Amino acid sequence: MDDEETDPVGGSLPPATSFDERVLSGSETVLRYVEVVAAVVLVILFAIGVFDLSLQIFQSAVDGSITDPLVVVGFIDTALLLFIIVEVYQTVVAYTQESETRRIVRLVIYTGVIAMVRKAIIFRTGEYADETAALLAAGSYTLIILGLATLLIVERRTRILEAD
Repeated sequence: MDDEETDPVGGSLPPATSFDERVLSGSETVLRYVEVVAAVVLVILFAIGVFDLSLQIFQSAVDGSITDPLVVVGFIDTALLLFIIVEVYQTVVAYTQESETRRIVRLVIYTGVIAMVRKAIIFRTGEYADETAALLAAGSYTLIILGLATLLIVERRTRILEAD
């Protein structure tokens, strides 16, 4: 592994001596606080989403629509959206904690995979103007999923090879 992969992303700046360096140091501090606020916002969104999903499931069980496949797909869609929020949160935290670049990239790939699987699950051909547009969208989703899966496989294999 070379130095670029082991160094944390956005490492600390050296002590400020000039005006420009003091401004950069101050902006780094502000950015760190904004990152923490973003993480807290994502936690709040996740909590609201879990509450909303629980409420949807309860209401569907009460009114009997819980056996409708479209309702179940809606639950899965919401759950996958919650997983995306968790992955984005973990990415923000990894970045804030100045984790290895490799870890951040892996989290971004996981987020992409979850997002594309979500798109594939809720895919409806009726939402497109014609069959050609639907086929183009389906083909695009397939290519993106295969690309992300390939990236994930390559990342895991290189991690295993470097561990040996």
